[in-house]
Formats: sequence, structure tokens, C-alpha cells
Amino acid sequence: MRRILATGVSSLVIAWLTGCGDVNISGPATDWSDWPPPSDTTAEVSVTSEWRGQIAPGNHIEIKGVNGDIRAVPSAGSDVVVTATRMGRAAAVEAVSIDVVPHQLGVTICAVYPDVPGQQPNACQPGAAGNMSVWDGGRGAVRVAFTVQVPHGVAVIGKTLTGNIEGTGLRSDAFLSTLFGDVRVSTSRLATAKTLHGSIDASIGLPDWGRDLEFTTTTGDVRVTVPALTNAWIEATVQSGRLTSDFPLPMVTSRRMAGAIGTGGPTLRLATMAGDITLTRGP
Repeated sequence: MRRILATGVSSLVIAWLTGCGDVNISGPATDWSDWPPPSDTTAEVSVTSEWRGQIAPGNHIEIKGVNGDIRAVPSAGSDVVVTATRMGRAAAVEAVSIDVVPHQLGVTICAVYPDVPGQQPNACQPGAAGNMSVWDGGRGAVRVAFTVQVPHGVAVIGKTLTGNIEGTGLRSDAFLSTLFGDVRVSTSRLATAKTLHGSIDASIGLPDWGRDLEFTTTTGDVRVTVPALTNAWIEATVQSGRLTSDFPLPMVTSRRMAGAIGTGGPTLRLATMAGDITLTRGP
């Protein structure tokens, strides 16, 4: 694991020289022209760090945030480029690091906040491993916004606690989740999206999936567009809201809509407690 802790406003590119497996990372040397940092640690600052590298098709780039938005866009080349911008008071920003962890399935990049006293130390690890808590001594006010340039065939996994997640015009699978924020995603491949408080607007391009897909929230609308020739089983449930579908589906109850589209197949699960659900037929 390599930790990036930039202290100026210049871009920081970290070069991985060994132990990266399928990951090949290179870039210019760090610009230290603005070192040392300003002595006024109460001023609001914005610090940007950049990671650039190649990830094998079929593997993924995973972003783990805490407080801040995540935005994914198609890459113009074969490199994955991740830009992390930390914003807040200088002293607090310096205490939040951007950690980069290469592994067999790709690369995980996290915004790691100071440890919470008496609790498990924070750690950046892939998947469900690691710990992403926030110390309540002021560092939690730091916002970290990620922008990810994703090449064709490299899946993107985006997770944050507070913030919106957006992935538009993607050419790869996208698996996105937040607790407090909206999720918007459009891809020619597959996607899933989850939030606790927020709306979901998703468009996927493949008609046959080979796996179940899920778009769920507790407070907010869910709107999902799938290809006209999709083969899937639909399960849509609301507690307070309307159910609408471009596909002919039976209304099992006033709160549940279910049935097969096309020849049936993997399950597409749509759910909200307070909001509307709309299933739209795409091209």
C-alpha cells in the first residue's frame, strides 16, 4: 500500500515501480515548489492529487470515499486516471490521506481520515475489508471529491458515505453506492446503484446480464432504463409511491410489480420506501 499525502495545491503523481502485478503506473516527479505548506492552518484550502496507471481489462478501479462526490467518465486512452481533491481547513486537510492499494483484481483508492479514538483504525483495503470511519474532531468536515477516467473494459466501483455519485457515458460495468446522495449512471454495459437517502437514475446497455442487478433506496425515486430486448425477471416494490413500466408487467399488489420481460432471466430488483419507481424501455 502506498499513501499519498499532498500538502500543496500542485498535482501529485505517484509512480509504482515494483509489486504491481497487472498495474503499470508511471508519471512525472512530484512538484515540491510550494513546500512547506502555509502556516495558517485555519484557512480553507483545496489540495489535488492524481494517480495514473493501467489496469487489465476485466479488472476494476475501486474508489472509497467518506465525505464528497465521485464522478466517473470515459477515458480517452488506456490509462485509468484518478483525481482526488481534498477541501477544508488546512490543518484538517493535511490529516486526510489518499491511499492507493494495488491488488490482483485491480486498484483500490481511498480517502483515509484520522482514526476514531477507541475504535478500529482506519485502513484502505479492497472490497468489504478495511475500515472507513471519520474522526469527529473536525477532520470529518474535509470533503474529498474524486474524478475517475475509466477506459473501456475496466469496471468502476464507487462507494461513499455522504455525496453524490455520477457515471456518464461509460463503456464498462459500474457498481455504485452511497448513503446520503443521488446516483446517476449511464453505461453501454451493466450497472448497479444503491443509496439510503437519494434518488437513482440509471441506464444500462446490455440486454442479457448473466447476474442479478439491483437499484434500491429508502427515500427517493428510482428510474431505470433497460434495452428493449432485455431478458430478465422484474421485482419492483414501493411503500409510498407509484409504479410505472414501459414493459407489460402484472401489478401483484398496489405496492409490488413483478414479472418477466423478454424470455426472463436474472432478476432486476427495484425498491424504494418513499418515492416512485419507473422502468423505461430503451432502444
